[in-house]
Amino acid sequence: MSSRSSSRLEKRLAANVARASGDFDLLEADDHVMVCLSGGKDSYAMLHLLEVVRQRAPFQFRLTAVNLDQGHPGFPKDVLPTYLQEHGYAFRIIEEDTYSIVQEKIPEGKTYCSLCSRLRRGVLYNVAEEIGATKIALGHHRDDSTETLLLNLFFSGQIKAMPPKLVSDDQRNIVIRPLIYCDEADIASFAQEQQFPIIPCDLCGSQDNLQRQRIKRLIADMTRENPNVRGNLFAALGNVRPTHLLDRSLKSDATATDDTVVSVEQLVRK
Repeated sequence: MSSRSSSRLEKRLAANVARASGDFDLLEADDHVMVCLSGGKDSYAMLHLLEVVRQRAPFQFRLTAVNLDQGHPGFPKDVLPTYLQEHGYAFRIIEEDTYSIVQEKIPEGKTYCSLCSRLRRGVLYNVAEEIGATKIALGHHRDDSTETLLLNLFFSGQIKAMPPKLVSDDQRNIVIRPLIYCDEADIASFAQEQQFPIIPCDLCGSQDNLQRQRIKRLIADMTRENPNVRGNLFAALGNVRPTHLLDRSLKSDATATDDTVVSVEQLVRK
């Protein structure tokens, strides 16, 4: 990559990536990280920032950018290879027509996103094994995680979000999210600053994920009333009190305590 001075925004975002790595052991010595590159702002920023961190890390690891061409009509096949070659990244472009499968399986008028994502994930997991990757990096950021928390609460009856590091369901891969401490607004500004050649994610003609858009609007509305809402939501993900929840699998002999609770005996004595 060409040498140049870093912007203040780049330094802040790279520091967030490095901090997340330190907190959750995302990047380790001799890792081979497969960086999933969709052509959106988040994945471009992730690749760029991982390279910045790689150049400054006290240990060695390497990156391979991987893009999956899913056969969407009008997909600009030359954009990503041109960008990656110009910037000196190791990369692979995989062609797999999952678009036709999604069209066949999803009824007209329904969103393609869920099935499309599952098919894409399966292909990428296989590619990670083929290239010997030790980690798979996904471009989900801080806002994605908090939105997913609310989506699961409202629509799935679960308290879970997007962890910074997890083992895939099939136990084959370790998935990491290096942007977990980065705000979407900062990433959007960084993408403009870097003039990434963005490829839109609506080439399939599918609807937006309507539930996620509603959650985005809800958080935006509440943030206008209380500017701490986004920060509080994210802080809650790292401040879990299992003893104050109802999951019976977490049951222990320990009794929950709450200093704000006044017992009947205390009231009687007053």
